[in-house]
Amino acid sequence: MTRRSVNGEGTGVNNTPQNGGHPGDTPVPKEDPDSPHGKVELKKKVTLLRGISIIIGTIIGAGIFISPKGILKNSGSVGISLVVWIACGVLSLFGALSYAELGTSIKKSGGHYTYILEAFGPQMAFIRLWADIIAIRPAGLAVISLAFGQYILEPIFMPCGVPEIAIKLATSIGITSVMYLNSMSTSWTNRIQILLTFCKLLAVATIIVPGLYMLFKGETRNFENAFDVSNIKLTGLPLAFYSGMYAYSGWFYLNFVTEEVENPEKTVPLAICISMAIVTSCYVLTNVAYYTVMSAEELLASQSVAVTFAEKTMGNFSVAVPVFVALSCFGTMNGCLFAFSRMFYVASREGHLPEVLSMIHVRRHTPLAAVIILYPMTVFQLFVGDIYSLLNFMSFLRWLFIGVAVLGLIYMRYTRPDMPRPFKVPLFIPAIFSLTCFFMVFLSLYSDPVNTGIGFAISLTGIPAYYIFIVFDRRPKWLQKSLGNTLPTRRSHYMDFT
Repeated sequence: MTRRSVNGEGTGVNNTPQNGGHPGDTPVPKEDPDSPHGKVELKKKVTLLRGISIIIGTIIGAGIFISPKGILKNSGSVGISLVVWIACGVLSLFGALSYAELGTSIKKSGGHYTYILEAFGPQMAFIRLWADIIAIRPAGLAVISLAFGQYILEPIFMPCGVPEIAIKLATSIGITSVMYLNSMSTSWTNRIQILLTFCKLLAVATIIVPGLYMLFKGETRNFENAFDVSNIKLTGLPLAFYSGMYAYSGWFYLNFVTEEVENPEKTVPLAICISMAIVTSCYVLTNVAYYTVMSAEELLASQSVAVTFAEKTMGNFSVAVPVFVALSCFGTMNGCLFAFSRMFYVASREGHLPEVLSMIHVRRHTPLAAVIILYPMTVFQLFVGDIYSLLNFMSFLRWLFIGVAVLGLIYMRYTRPDMPRPFKVPLFIPAIFSLTCFFMVFLSLYSDPVNTGIGFAISLTGIPAYYIFIVFDRRPKWLQKSLGNTLPTRRSHYMDFT
């Protein structure tokens, strides 16, 4: 049995400044008198440690182990590449601090969607949601799942290549297990995430410790002329920053589950700051370790940097590297799905998705339908279509909407000055970060105008979809018959399925 969680009357459509509310305002949850447990709602089970594991576990994926060379390739020197890694960590911290303010002042889950809804209204928020649900989230989950399938099987098939059908079957099993875990228990989802985060940090430590040991022994030849200006590519530096910012992306996922965070006023900013300090340190020190053992030319030529590093320093232990990579991917899958499902849950509660997605399992207290919705779309994209092309079309939209959300923080400082802000950042922090996001969008338009234009076109299909599915009360009869009662309505009521 599941029951719909609390809904408010006149959500995303009706709550406007004209009738005295703010776009996206949602009433405080009411008790369901028929529920055996009182309120049917998501429980506050995300502690500080669990919050840190969500952020670190989703930021650190397979990239730092397999191919952390985009920055080196575009910066042209070892020294500049390390400066870019540090600078991107600081810029990402600026974005994370901005989201810490948003998360403590707007105590609703949903992340980017919720903040755009609060600042700029339902139409822009729906366009973001539309791009997420039709392309970005299923494709992103499919890509990281494919990496999991590849590396979990690699030790078995070594030295041969892994058959593609085996990769897709292993990937399907991985996706299914993550979906099942998130559907059954929030507590176990978070416990597994903590375990996987420790596995990631252990894997990073197995690279950092021997690398620094060799550095302190005097292996510094690869750092000679580290800042040689003759190799610096000024035209490539923007692309280096783009690669770096992408590597740090994931710091915002705790904001997707704000309603489940214990004492969010303290936990959210603290978890974000601790996580960003750990991730930045790990990224910089891991690259220092790589450069200690490998020259820039060897690193750029390597198909799997961590494997090459392990072969040079640990011999046969390099066989374990693919297993660590697979666990890292599984942790990213788990953390991402945990966050995505809450965005769909909140969007349904606001009236932007079918109301079945805002239903919560009575006993397990998980948004079952919101978790499962990604499953068929992800598996479909896994077996048909060019996922990587789709990601190229849509990935820049992430930075566009994150920039818009942070811009909304500045906007609400003036339009809603009385909003409680337990954690408040200086305005130059969100200003610098939003400019960085818009610069990255401009860079995408400049470097790949065709694919970027296609991505814009796909996202703009959300405008007619918004009016067809959300705004128009008098929909065509054929549309009403085909969709039945799944479309969001303006009434507030409880629903249950037996």
